[in-house]
Amino acid sequence: MKELTHYINGEHVKGTSGRFADVMNPATGEVQAKCPLATKEEMDKAVAFAAAAQPKWAATNPQRRARVLMKLVDLINRDMDKLAEALSSEHGKTLPDAAGDVQRGLEVVEYCIGAPQLLKGEFTDSAGPGIDMYSMRQALGVCAGITPFNFPAMIPMWMFAPAIACGNAFILKPSERAPSVPFMLAELAAEAGLPKGILQVVNGDKEAVDAILYDDTIQSVGFVGSTPIAEYIYGTGCAQGKRVQCFGGAKNHMIIMPDADLDQAADALIGAGYGAAGERCMAISVAVPVGQETADRLIEKLIPRVEALKVGPYTSGKDVDYGPVVTAAAKANIERLVQTGIDQGAKLVVDGRGFKLQGYEEGFFVGPHLFDHATKDMDIYKQEIFGPVLTCVRAETYEEALKLAMDHEYGNGTAIYTRDGDAARDFANRVNVGMVGINVPIPVPLAYHTFGGWKKSAFGDLNQHGPDSFKFYTRTKTVTSRWPSGIKEGGEFSIPVME
Repeated sequence: MKELTHYINGEHVKGTSGRFADVMNPATGEVQAKCPLATKEEMDKAVAFAAAAQPKWAATNPQRRARVLMKLVDLINRDMDKLAEALSSEHGKTLPDAAGDVQRGLEVVEYCIGAPQLLKGEFTDSAGPGIDMYSMRQALGVCAGITPFNFPAMIPMWMFAPAIACGNAFILKPSERAPSVPFMLAELAAEAGLPKGILQVVNGDKEAVDAILYDDTIQSVGFVGSTPIAEYIYGTGCAQGKRVQCFGGAKNHMIIMPDADLDQAADALIGAGYGAAGERCMAISVAVPVGQETADRLIEKLIPRVEALKVGPYTSGKDVDYGPVVTAAAKANIERLVQTGIDQGAKLVVDGRGFKLQGYEEGFFVGPHLFDHATKDMDIYKQEIFGPVLTCVRAETYEEALKLAMDHEYGNGTAIYTRDGDAARDFANRVNVGMVGINVPIPVPLAYHTFGGWKKSAFGDLNQHGPDSFKFYTRTKTVTSRWPSGIKEGGEFSIPVME
């Protein structure tokens, strides 16, 4: 059995706790590796190395830091196939989807190459007699990130790339379910020239998380995962005086207007609802057709598409639409919620229960499910299922459809499909959701914009990547400067006024 390590100060270090998490092969249900779970002492050691290395890295000019990121981009592109293969083997998503996971993270690394421009401050000449004023953006010091299993390449890069571009050291605690790709990325960063101690990977569970939250040296914490844990990390981290950004659960609606191209909308729902087995925080899990005729026609188009989905291991190549879910517990929770939907009165028009794949009977595969005639009081509507389950909630009017999205406790992403520019504009302006798609099913912004939801999907004032990330990983210092020439002698006892 393969035993994984931590990556501390540029070296692979065996765990000392004696505690391990199983890293599964979701397609076979077999344990493929053991992941060590760090103690507080192991985390303290990583923090100490980070704190020692960070000042010299922060003193390195932004252009030279950017050159390390430029080299890292080349190395990630070189090893794209290896990264995708490792990711698929632990997560279960298809190889094209895994490569997309790496690519969307890589785009943030590319954006961060612009650090010399993004870190420029402001300057005012002659703000007063002989007085100049200027601002600087300076690194926080040691930062940490706690990342999820479902995007083990993308989310770590969304965090560590801007952090180290700004001159910080970064400690990554990846998901113990899919830990290999974060290690590979740290190794590539070292190959690109990143100094020891600047990017470290420490595996762990709640003990490691709490070590991060209560460590006085760590200045900021980023998290992506479920809302209850996001609330815990945000509240605890803020109480310790840290800068914290946390992203939680989602229940993303797609409104389908009567004038929409229903073939286009149906195809979009298939990709957005069932891709990666639904294990995406930006998955569309609720379809809201407006009007009974629209709903009937949409369901008619969805049923054959859902029934035609091909489920299998990533090793089957392009013949597979999505793979298994990540664990047996995840599968059991999805199946429980499906049964709850049936019990509460929703109509299961495509039944994926009992799905088995020959030769992979012990794998965590879940067949595709499609519910119709669900209502907003049902658990399948209120809870994030995080599986290949699409729920249709019918609305009589546009206002009713809009209200569904606005009243839900989650506000990560949403979309509208329509040919009506007025409806699209009204929806984008009024809906209280952080990311909006207009005829775009998964509205994940590109790297030079910011990613973040509203309501119980996000906690903190600043979003991930884009300009917000450079604000999150730096502090602003403002300097007021005057040189002695021509200054009158004697003390000043009043607040200076710029005359």
